[in-house]
Amino acid sequence: QVHLAESGGGSVQTGGSLTISCLVSGGSFGNYGMAWFRQAPGKAREDVAHITWNSGSIVYAASVRGRFTISRDNDKNTLFLQMDNLKPEDTAVYICAAADPAGSPHQEYDYWGQGTQVTVSS
Repeated sequence: QVHLAESGGGSVQTGGSLTISCLVSGGSFGNYGMAWFRQAPGKAREDVAHITWNSGSIVYAASVRGRFTISRDNDKNTLFLQMDNLKPEDTAVYICAAADPAGSPHQEYDYWGQGTQVTVSS
């Protein structure tokens, strides 16, 4: 059974930085496309960043481009999101997701974590 566990969330002030992590166990992390999503209270879940299995392709949402950096360490089965110049509107639960190439064709991402809270105060 594949398990995703986020960590590293917390509270920072505007302009601060934070790095969150997602440890994947029970599967083949090196084969998975990975992504970060976020969900703020009362809002729909939104894409933050996506990265292919070999880091060959990376895509960012316009709202975070230039401030956030997604990366992965396939030897440590871990996905990262470095967040710089944080803004109050970045406050949300950040959730990692994994796309299994052998998974369902009906959904882009097959496995999801529970999320880690990031709060940015002004």
